[in-house]
Amino acid sequence: MVQTGIKGRLEETVTAEMSAARVGSGLVDVFATPMMIALVEKTCNESVLSYLGEGQGTVGTLVNVAHTSATPIGMRVWCESELVDVDRRRLVFKVKAFDECGPIGEGSHERFIIDTAKFFEKVKAKM
Repeated sequence: MVQTGIKGRLEETVTAEMSAARVGSGLVDVFATPMMIALVEKTCNESVLSYLGEGQGTVGTLVNVAHTSATPIGMRVWCESELVDVDRRRLVFKVKAFDECGPIGEGSHERFIIDTAKFFEKVKAKM
């Protein structure tokens, strides 16, 4: 059962493929904001997977984060999440991102619990 208080943590090392210059969000070779957001989403998603029912998953619907400090290629980064609100299928997480020198971002992320099969039926209807 999904309940408030569930925590997550994921860590990775920044590669050139994760840079703002490479993903197109800027011109510099530092950890890109879209990659930090991807780390936030992945951390939150993975933190609740083991609490979901058979055939369920989650999808991200809202990200509100500030990216406050640049991280060079080669440095470790990580995200810590905490599930702070559960409203039926809606999950709200508090998130913080760090590199080896300290905080690099923080904010909130919202996900919804889905029935995976029904979700893909709706997607197929758009084709």
